[in-house]
Amino acid sequence: MKEALHVEWTKLRTVAGTAWLLAAVVLLTAALSVAASVACADTGCGDPAKTSLTGIAFGQAVVAVLAVLAVGGEYSTGMIRVTFAALPRRSTVLAAKAAVLGALVLVAGAAAVLVSVLAGRGVLSEVAVLSLADGPVLRAAVGSVLYLVLVGLLSLGVAVVVRDAAAAIGVVLGLLYLFPIVAAVVSDPDWVKRLQRISPMTAGLAVQATTDVGSLPISPWAGLGVLGLWAAGALLVGGLVLRLRDA
Repeated sequence: MKEALHVEWTKLRTVAGTAWLLAAVVLLTAALSVAASVACADTGCGDPAKTSLTGIAFGQAVVAVLAVLAVGGEYSTGMIRVTFAALPRRSTVLAAKAAVLGALVLVAGAAAVLVSVLAGRGVLSEVAVLSLADGPVLRAAVGSVLYLVLVGLLSLGVAVVVRDAAAAIGVVLGLLYLFPIVAAVVSDPDWVKRLQRISPMTAGLAVQATTDVGSLPISPWAGLGVLGLWAAGALLVGGLVLRLRDA
């Protein structure tokens, strides 16, 4: 496993696009969060802490692209055959990819969330006091970082199954954004709640809520657990596909 981790870390570290995508996660998330906080300060908002983390819903798209390219790039160039020749245990390769990707997204996500919360605290100082010492705010911040990590793992699993980078990105973004779109046009309230409870994005982002938590279709940590199940399922299917299908 140590050798596999070293190989995957070297590959991701030496790809020029990795650093740019990680920087984009931080900058895009923080920029959109600050913009939402400014709008909240001007017009008011129901949940200042969640508003200060708005950028997570958009930064996740960059995380998805990063995760997909970590696999799709190897398949498109044929480098995956070299990887499996050097490391025949494919489940170990997938585990190493997940560990390295998860660690990178964890660092970038933590930086993005920290900047977003600190900026929101300054912008929303007259509306609310945002402090990481406050339990709900800390839960929203930590949960948002974990949310990005789980999106990355979900995307990695999908990329292993689909293999084609463009198709995998389309599938992941469809899973994330399609459920909320469908829920918005469904008229039956019961079906809306069902869709929200199984949606990887809507359920996962419930962890950001700090006010009126009782009115949510799913509790914050349970919602993040739903996303965790999606990610685990994608990685499990990806692992099975790696074992059963030629490179």
